[in-house]
Amino acid sequence: MDNILVTGGAGFIGSHFVERLLREGKRVAIVDNLDDYYDPEWKRANLREIGASGSFEFYATDIRDAEKLRAAFESFHPEAVVHLAARPGVRASFLEPDACVSVNVDGTARLLEVSRQSGVRRFVFASSSSVYGSENRAPFTEDACTTHPLSIYAATKVSGEAMAFTYSQTYPLSVACLRLFTAYGPRQRPDLAIRKFGGLILAGAEVPFFGDGSLQRDFTYVDDIVDGIVRALDVPGPFAVFNLGNSHPVRLDYMVETLAQALGKTARRKFLPVPAGEMPLTHADLSKARRILGYSPQVSFEDGIQRFAQWLKAQH
Repeated sequence: MDNILVTGGAGFIGSHFVERLLREGKRVAIVDNLDDYYDPEWKRANLREIGASGSFEFYATDIRDAEKLRAAFESFHPEAVVHLAARPGVRASFLEPDACVSVNVDGTARLLEVSRQSGVRRFVFASSSSVYGSENRAPFTEDACTTHPLSIYAATKVSGEAMAFTYSQTYPLSVACLRLFTAYGPRQRPDLAIRKFGGLILAGAEVPFFGDGSLQRDFTYVDDIVDGIVRALDVPGPFAVFNLGNSHPVRLDYMVETLAQALGKTARRKFLPVPAGEMPLTHADLSKARRILGYSPQVSFEDGIQRFAQWLKAQH
């Protein structure tokens, strides 16, 4: 497919994904309203960097605005839609639940409907490892229960998957839902742990250290996530769900120490209780993604942190 519309294309994962598409010669449109969840200037900087890889169409459109969405689709004529836009954040979803539900549920519903009306053939939805909650046995498989999410954000992703399934069964719209496991790398959002902790370590400030350091996350380098999204564009069938992770969970204390060493600094920890909604462990079973997508993550956590640290120091 050559005409691909990407929602949230000015964001962290979206900007890397668009660059990959442009390098492969695809025609790309970005739909992004440059939401102020974090400083929109960061997203504008991402757009400027994307421009070095090729030209793209940009629509400053909220995915909840059906009229403007239709206008963008009528102008660009996408064959595929990759839906990365979301109101992010497990903890933030408890502080602003209405915004989280509005963007992630209502916005996804609008996008699915406009995609159907516009004759889109392929729809890729960025879901989250948070849908697995805390009751599933690790490593998490795609057929595990997702009816007990621990946060409002996770619940909205469960809802998005359900709506995408319904559309795939009712209309000629082929859907892939991708459960992303803790992406990190250059351009990472400022509220995400590795980016936030890295900035604090460089500044000599205290790092908020939740619990005893035993929380584990399946950190996945952004280039590997992007490779999985690209592969998902070509999978046949009406509906499928895939984990995109690294399948090597990392403890919080090891993450902080590895990041500090890569930055050439010492981390000062501020011990805090574990916030509501936090999963004790995420761990992707990649058997299905390897078999069907040919997905195989290439970047180890240690190598990825070195790459991220080099980028972060250059930013500072």
